[in-house]
Amino acid sequence: MTVELLANVTPQETRVAVVENGMLQEVFIERARRRGLVGNIYKGVVSRVLPGMQAAFIDIGLEKAAFLHASDIAQGSDEERVEQGANGDSISRLLQEGQEVLVQVIKDPLGTKGARLTTHITIPSRYLVFMPEAGNVGVSQRIEQEEERQRLRELVINARGKEAGGGFILRTAAENVSEEAIVYDLKFLQRLWSSVQERIATAGPGEVVHEDLPLVLRVLRDISDTEVEKLRIDSRETFQRTEKFVQQFTPELAGKLEYYPGERPIFDLYSIDDEIQKALDRKVQLKSGGHLVLDQTEAMTTIDVNTGAYVGHRNLEETIFKTNLEAAQAIVRQLRLRNLGGMIIIDFIDMQTEEHKRQVLRALEKHIERDHANCHISEISNLGLVQMTRKRTRESLEHILCETCPTCGGRASIKTAETVCYEIFREILRESRQFDVQQLLVLAAQEVVDMLLDEESTSLAELESFIGKPIKFQVEALYNQEQFDVVLL
Repeated sequence: MTVELLANVTPQETRVAVVENGMLQEVFIERARRRGLVGNIYKGVVSRVLPGMQAAFIDIGLEKAAFLHASDIAQGSDEERVEQGANGDSISRLLQEGQEVLVQVIKDPLGTKGARLTTHITIPSRYLVFMPEAGNVGVSQRIEQEEERQRLRELVINARGKEAGGGFILRTAAENVSEEAIVYDLKFLQRLWSSVQERIATAGPGEVVHEDLPLVLRVLRDISDTEVEKLRIDSRETFQRTEKFVQQFTPELAGKLEYYPGERPIFDLYSIDDEIQKALDRKVQLKSGGHLVLDQTEAMTTIDVNTGAYVGHRNLEETIFKTNLEAAQAIVRQLRLRNLGGMIIIDFIDMQTEEHKRQVLRALEKHIERDHANCHISEISNLGLVQMTRKRTRESLEHILCETCPTCGGRASIKTAETVCYEIFREILRESRQFDVQQLLVLAAQEVVDMLLDEESTSLAELESFIGKPIKFQVEALYNQEQFDVVLL
């Protein structure tokens, strides 16, 4: 199994595709306008102490002062904190105006309210959470087997070393993970905290000293233990930053980085955009002629397997078995690609042979092993149903790219105007590179044109400057929000 990562970086969004054996398996999308502050660590300055509210306002360099409550201040033992909380002037004893304090954002600014802060610093990785001010080693309550909890606890205690400070929490994802992977994560966090301490020493008041890794580096961190053969990045700036990160934290991947300067869009190498488009469809075709039907609801995701046009060469039972086997692999790919989480019900075609049921279930379990999200699969019921759960790690692909359709009252979804704008930008780049034109005309829906000329006007001006051609727009009243055309003039 060979794994290749493709990173498409623009000022508006970053997209990372995970390609296994030439086929897209996962896609990660992060947009600049939606990236929050949660997890960022700042060297703040106390701007105001409010004894009556047992809180303080902290200046961390944002437009609005952030809010820090006394209960979120790490100070002494639990007993001491309870005593301080009962005393009306405890916040005054803990903080004074002008004092510098290391804080971490736990809630983004919302409306008229500033960010919510804590001094209980935590830095997460894939399997561990590092707590610089603590000394204990904890295990997630969701890891229920006592033997596994003890194994993980002893592993971290031994790997941490007697003189090393800081505590750790083993996350649910660490269950049944190898010692090498846990130790790798632990050493990574220790090196990361050392670099944070260096920045703390030199940072000025109100400066950020640590922020969660950008998407490309997060993906590289989280799947670095797989067989990554190559990471191609189409942004020189991102490539240089990734190169420095790899040299410092994951040197074993240094020879696998590659800057992609090609004229052809990097996602066109494996038709990634086409695969993303297919992943938004309700129906998925199988090579045999069968198909899957996926429905995502609030409570669960249902997947129905159908033979479709596939009639087989022997008998009905053999046809059903072959279709279910192919569906098992396709289902796992769709779960990863669409990032479907929560409860999932799979309606395989009814099989009469117990051996066939066992083989289909084993095929499903085999393919799910490559999924980084925690999954639990039940047995096939008498009705051919398989109940499984998959941990939600981020928003589903549909929720990121689409919004509820106002026309149908929420029964389906369409791409957001923002998504269509970025598709138009990519199409303009593609057309301008392939053809010699004087100017371009974009035909699109009113909502899309409005966003292009308003919220995305800066990006549009940068694009015009980059291609050296003027871009004009025309509203088409009959176009829905997803429809657009780029006309060469």
